[in-house]
Amino acid sequence: MTFAMIIQLLIVLAALYVGSRYGSLALGAISGIGLAILVFGFGLKPGTPPTDVIYIIIAAVTCAGTLQASGGMDWMIQVAERMLRKHPEHITFLGPLVTFFLTVLVGTGHVVYTIMPIICDISLKKNIRPERPCGVASIASQVGITCSPIAAAVVAFVTISNANGFMVSIPQVLMVTIPACLCGLMCAALASFKRGKDLDTDPEVLRRKSDPEMYQYMYGNSATTLDKEISREAKASVFIFLSALLVIVLFAFCQMFHVSDGRTIAEAISLPKMNIIIQIIMLTAAACNIMFCKAQPKKAVGGAVWQSGMVAVVAIYGIAWLADTYFGNYMDQMKLMLADLVSNYPWSIAFVFFLVSVLINSQGAVVVAMLPLAYELGIAGPVLLGVLPSVYGYFFIPNYPSDIATVNFDRSGTTVIGKYLLNHSFMMPGLISVSVSTVVGYILSNVVLHNYFLQFLH
Repeated sequence: MTFAMIIQLLIVLAALYVGSRYGSLALGAISGIGLAILVFGFGLKPGTPPTDVIYIIIAAVTCAGTLQASGGMDWMIQVAERMLRKHPEHITFLGPLVTFFLTVLVGTGHVVYTIMPIICDISLKKNIRPERPCGVASIASQVGITCSPIAAAVVAFVTISNANGFMVSIPQVLMVTIPACLCGLMCAALASFKRGKDLDTDPEVLRRKSDPEMYQYMYGNSATTLDKEISREAKASVFIFLSALLVIVLFAFCQMFHVSDGRTIAEAISLPKMNIIIQIIMLTAAACNIMFCKAQPKKAVGGAVWQSGMVAVVAIYGIAWLADTYFGNYMDQMKLMLADLVSNYPWSIAFVFFLVSVLINSQGAVVVAMLPLAYELGIAGPVLLGVLPSVYGYFFIPNYPSDIATVNFDRSGTTVIGKYLLNHSFMMPGLISVSVSTVVGYILSNVVLHNYFLQFLH
């Protein structure tokens, strides 16, 4: 590794670090500074922006934004709350499952802001330490991203894999990630089941409860969505959204199965590529929500789902372009340096994915930035699919909005950041969930489904 390569790598890392400190749009924007230095200062050839992935994110976020604007998301949260309140004693397991599947459906973990106060409230009323379900539920809301058919990480994995000869489809990715991530989450929930002291023996909680004003703050109010009136249009928007997801999955199956002459069904009936299909269906569903379900466009773009999605677009745009510029110019050197490692231990790429995620707070950006490098290094598609859950590492430093919001939602004060920053409530469930999910995913993809996935390698 030459001195110039080291200096330029430090510039890339510095841009990512500074961007993560500012957060939000800064991740992508400050990556532009690093890109400018590499291109204009060092004369590197600019890489290629990940336009296909960005277009899909925009379409999916527009559809989810109209779902939120029509009130459909309120109905989904209401259904989830009824289930949680029906079985409050199982909140440590059911809470994470609810946040996980909401993310799977909507494609973004930011839906957790609506359901998390309810999880905290149920825990307190059942005298369960809120840290137990809340820590895992916040993790679950992000774990669900690699299990969603419309999430940027999944779509980017499929698009980049197909471009590199691993002709995998969205359903095939979900066959690995969903069971793997569910195993990881349930292990994390089990480890959290008796975590910390019970509320009636925790000195800090008892001290807070002894203050009448604090007691009123903790137990006086109930967070709920059950009193919201759900309109007919809101319910219709949910059915439109779910129908769109179903159609996308059906089209994806057409990419998997073959007819008698060896072509896939998609090739036989001349279907466009999957990235185009997703965009068309998502935009159509968004239009239906606007025209038939009273989803006001102004309200849609002002909602948390649409805004967080656009932030993700900018982040992926800047980060992936910066990474592609650096690695694209030094691919031969990278192959030479890492050949032995990836040949003997191809699964070790999981550690790279995890560490990059700690820096950039975006699973989609990790996939777009690092997956092309992994394929260039010669790592097989089934291996990369197996370790896909490892792209979630930004719980490690507790500065992600969902984690910070969860701390604020917990009125008991048991969900904490911690005096030494890394001793926070999300570290243990996060490490267990990601580690188990990655191991199970690797086993599923490379042992259980090994022969099945080999047929898609060319």
